[in-house]
Amino acid sequence: MTATTWDPSLYLDFDDHRARPFHDLLARVRNADPRRVVDLGCGPGHLTSVLFARWPDAVVDAIDSSPAMVAAARASGVEAVQQDVVDWMPSPDTDVVVTNALLQWVPSHPDLLPRWISALPAGASFAMQVPGNFGAPSHALLRELADEPEWHGRLTLRDEGSVLEPTEYAALLSAAGAEVDVWETTYVQRLSGEDPVLRWISGTAMRPVRDALDDAGYARFVEQLRPRLRQAYPRRPDGTTWFPFRRLFAVARTP
Repeated sequence: MTATTWDPSLYLDFDDHRARPFHDLLARVRNADPRRVVDLGCGPGHLTSVLFARWPDAVVDAIDSSPAMVAAARASGVEAVQQDVVDWMPSPDTDVVVTNALLQWVPSHPDLLPRWISALPAGASFAMQVPGNFGAPSHALLRELADEPEWHGRLTLRDEGSVLEPTEYAALLSAAGAEVDVWETTYVQRLSGEDPVLRWISGTAMRPVRDALDDAGYARFVEQLRPRLRQAYPRRPDGTTWFPFRRLFAVARTP
């Protein structure tokens, strides 16, 4: 998987909004006494503590491919390990796997999911959440700008093919032999401050842009994107901005 440079502090700018899908996902995991729990794509480790608190007797593994995220997790007391998700496989005692907002960055994840499910022990749960907003203006306008002459061919951005649809995940996971619970939620997020949608995607969708361009080029790209996002997500009289965000969820349990 191609490495993306991450900024943990920028990612945590909207910690409350980013954490809510994690809690909603975890609420559907029914395992009472797992032996080993894996936080696959743990980021800065701010949510790994939730897994420790829920299952205090379990071994909790935290894994991420980003050196910056692993360093941030370790600084917060989480013994995270740097590893590319495509190289990871569950151990025989892995009873719960939680992967939150990771798999959209892994083009091969539809092939990895059946392999992981087949390697899990009986009664294990694999819980995943991915954004389903690649067709939203926040991402469509980003791709539209990247395709203009000044930027064409210089940037590689994710599109709507980065994730499957809910029914496709349901079919894929059930074909692997799991009992599945799949759903989607659109969170209408109330953001505040100047250009909050731009700030939001600066911590996620725009990381490949930041990696591809020098400081001057990135600043120019941002200034071209800013008015488009302002028009698509207008600021309300009270200073806030509504930002609809679709999320896709699946919990697969091995029989």
